[in-house]
Amino acid sequence: MSPGVVDFLFRRLVAGEPAEDVQWGSEGTALDMQPPGAELARRLAETDLDALTPTELFHYVRAAQRLAAWAEVLRETAVERYCSAPAAPSGGAAAST
Repeated sequence: MSPGVVDFLFRRLVAGEPAEDVQWGSEGTALDMQPPGAELARRLAETDLDALTPTELFHYVRAAQRLAAWAEVLRETAVERYCSAPAAPSGGAAAST
């Protein structure tokens, strides 16, 4: 954990508050609730992993796994379509004989 995260957690515990940052829940869609797609990919790419608490890092990993599974389905669908497409004629002379 980065020194900033350790400092944040220490201040929360001294104040008698939970060690987890819960304010992000009121600031928009939580990472673990973000549907897979371009917005999730952007959020994951822009996240500073060193600033995450262990719980947030867990949710980050789960979100990355969801995104990877979603992308794999897209890839498999495209490969299936590519492999099942009829072959285009390769030459006029061979096709007319």
